[in-house]
Amino acid sequence: MQPRILMCPPDHYGIEYEINPWMNRSLGAVRELAYHQWRALRDALVGLGVTVEVLTPQPGLPDLVFTANAGLVFRGRFLSSRFRHEVRARESPVFDAWFAAHAFGVEHLPETMYHEGAGDALFCGDDLFAGYRTRSDAAAHQWVGNALGVRVLPVELVNPRYYHLDTCFCPLAPGVALYHPDAFDAYGRKVLTGHVPKLIAVGEDEAARFGCNAVVVGKTVVHNSRCPQLAADLAAARFRSIEVELDEFLKAGGSAKCLTLRLDGEEAAGWKYRPAA
Repeated sequence: MQPRILMCPPDHYGIEYEINPWMNRSLGAVRELAYHQWRALRDALVGLGVTVEVLTPQPGLPDLVFTANAGLVFRGRFLSSRFRHEVRARESPVFDAWFAAHAFGVEHLPETMYHEGAGDALFCGDDLFAGYRTRSDAAAHQWVGNALGVRVLPVELVNPRYYHLDTCFCPLAPGVALYHPDAFDAYGRKVLTGHVPKLIAVGEDEAARFGCNAVVVGKTVVHNSRCPQLAADLAAARFRSIEVELDEFLKAGGSAKCLTLRLDGEEAAGWKYRPAA
């Protein structure tokens, strides 16, 4: 199956508010450079055989570019996110309309729960690893697990710099993943080591460059630049590494994975499609 990924050009991207430790309105973002970096990521993915679907950017929604947070895609179903921050909740109608227009079944979580989509929910094999505390609720993850009929393994995120699971954990294949140990509490690390046989630790310097926030296409991992140890560790694990400069998006607390949403399922992470019972 050819990989399909949803991206949104950064026409209206900027640091217009501060909802995580990376954001600083006084620093802002250079939109022309952001577009150059976004295009380099898109071109790298297209070069790997990915079909990139494009969402039309909207004024007043600077973080619409981070499509990973739109929701969770599973077998033609789209579980729309319930954002914790109102400034991002305004994105949901745009995402919902796109998925409805592209033949996905759009579903919503109960209003009492927060869940920020593929930013906090990542499959590694058959298990759905679920980051909670900062943006998503543990109860919301369990609701998602019940709705999809999959096992959920919650892990608590204890460092506010790594506020979504995809900033500190990246499944590479069934039983193989990148992670930044210090983003998790002791129990979360125990869950990861107990269910992922091969964990590749990413150190503080390269985790802070969002090295874990990577896009996996087959045996190729696309990640932010200047992560030499990560690239070496990936090569040792027999993965190809492609570095793309994405520092303009790091200013908002995002990188390669944040800028993408798999529409076909996370095959690279062992998301297995099975025929309906």
